Amino acid sequence: MVELRSRSAPGGENKLDHQMSSDKNTDSEKKGVKGDVQNILVLLFLYILQGIPLGLAAAIPLILTNRNVSYKQQAEFSFSYWPFSVKLLWAPIVDSCFVKSFGRRKSWLVPIQYLIGVTMYVLSHNVNYYLGEPEPGAEEGATSEPREPNLTMLTAMFFFLNFLAATQDIAVDGWALTMLQKHNVGYASTCNSVGQTAGYFMGYVFFMALESYGYVTLPGFLKFWAVVFTIATTLVAVLKHEKEEDFSQHEDSEEIGDLGVVDTYKLLVSILKLGVMPATIAMLLTSKIGFAATDAVTGLKLVEKGVPKDKLAMLAIPMI
Repeated sequence: MVELRSRSAPGGENKLDHQMSSDKNTDSEKKGVKGDVQNILVLLFLYILQGIPLGLAAAIPLILTNRNVSYKQQAEFSFSYWPFSVKLLWAPIVDSCFVKSFGRRKSWLVPIQYLIGVTMYVLSHNVNYYLGEPEPGAEEGATSEPREPNLTMLTAMFFFLNFLAATQDIAVDGWALTMLQKHNVGYASTCNSVGQTAGYFMGYVFFMALESYGYVTLPGFLKFWAVVFTIATTLVAVLKHEKEEDFSQHEDSEEIGDLGVVDTYKLLVSILKLGVMPATIAMLLTSKIGFAATDAVTGLKLVEKGVPKDKLAMLAIPMI
């Protein structure tokens, strides 16, 4: 028995060594972004597009400051940011309703981005009117009564834009989980933070700098990004294909794969009932009360005191 074990031991060791070496090879292959570089760039670009409406919405209050708009009206415009705060309300619908033949995420991403492009194009033809700009066809020397900015329409249009951008964020976040390899899924949050910040920078700081020096106007900037959204969405729809989601390796594969809208909302409610959630929600809702007013009004006060808008927009860089 001892001899048999001793003779069979080398063979077993060889198999064990071979298995260990193969495991090391697979571990080494899983490290790095090889095979996911293109996917990471696609995600980064989609998140950049997502930040453009947010940046433009941040630029509007600075534009309105010199048009006799009260702080109360400025506060009303801040409602346009709300979609990103409450997107959890319709996220289960985006996650559960889709056309399987077209793709779970593309079913929402493609039409939503087309809608963003169309909305920007329509807004480019009306934004000056909403801002109270004088009629472009007015004769020189003719006196015309100044019009008050239409804050209601401005708020509604940018609320709709941010609603679409928030819905696009839901779709892209979900797509990132299947677009990237499992060991690279962590890069999705990096693409989110970097891409959205870059888009916000271009829509706010970059636009305000160009607009202050007369290189671009708000209608022209909106038209440019409307074209970019249309072209980018067409390329994604035609060239980028989704991977089929595989739930077979999950313990609750049958339940996960068949979750409908109602079941998804039930799951959301069950998560909200967790013991840690009330304290977390309370902390998030009250964390910015102490400095919200200062953060919102300081920039407007500086513009009133004569600080150029492009210089003020540059202050956002260190805060980013």
